[in-house]
Amino acid sequence: MSDETVTKAREAFRAENISAYYSGPLHLTTTVTVSLAVVALCIASLDSVSLLEWITLPITFLYANLVEYLGHKGPMHNRTKFFGLIYKRHAIEHHSFFTEEATTFDSSKDYKAVLFPPIMLFFFFGCFALPVGGALYVLLSPNVAFLFVLTAAAYFLNYELLHFCYHIDERAWPSKFPFMNRLRRHHTIHHDKALMAKFNFNISYPIFDAVFGTMYKGI
Repeated sequence: MSDETVTKAREAFRAENISAYYSGPLHLTTTVTVSLAVVALCIASLDSVSLLEWITLPITFLYANLVEYLGHKGPMHNRTKFFGLIYKRHAIEHHSFFTEEATTFDSSKDYKAVLFPPIMLFFFFGCFALPVGGALYVLLSPNVAFLFVLTAAAYFLNYELLHFCYHIDERAWPSKFPFMNRLRRHHTIHHDKALMAKFNFNISYPIFDAVFGTMYKGI
C-alpha cells in the first residue's frame, strides 16, 4: 500500500470518526484509570485466598488470551450480520490506517484508531466480566469471582497498552523493553494485507497462535 493510499485512508478516518474535541491523552487516561480502579477494588475485596482459588488467575489469563484470538480471527476479520461494524472498524479502517510499512501514529488524535471507545469499557465490564464474576461468586466463591474480574480487567488493560505501544514511535521508551520488539514485529506482520486474514491473531501474547498454528513463520 502506497504512502498516498495510507494518507488518504487516515484523512478519511479522521474526518469520519475524530471530532475536534477528541483528546487522545484523555482517552488513554480513561482506559487506564477505569481498568486500574476495577483491579484495585477487586484486590481490596479479596479475603484469605486459598491456594486452589489462586488458580483462577492463570485460567482466566488463558481464557482471555483465547477470547482475544477468536474475537480477532472471527468477527474482526470476517464480515458477519451482527458484527459488521466491528469488521468495518478493524479489517477495513484500522488495517488501512496502519500498514506493515506505516505503523505509527501521526499525533495523539490518532489514538482513536487503536484504543477501544470508552463505552467498550462499560460493555466489557458490565456485560462480560461482572455477570461471569457474579456467577462465579454464587457457584464457587467470592474470591474466585474477584480474582476472575481482576484478571479480566488487568488483561484488558494489558491488551490496550500493548496494542498502543505497537503503534507508537519505535524510538519511544516503551519500545526499549526486551520483549516489545518481538511482540511488535508479530503484530506488524499481521498488518500485511496479504497475511492479515491468515496469521498472527493474538495481539498481546501469541499463545493461541502457537496452539492453532497461525503464527507466521515466513521470516
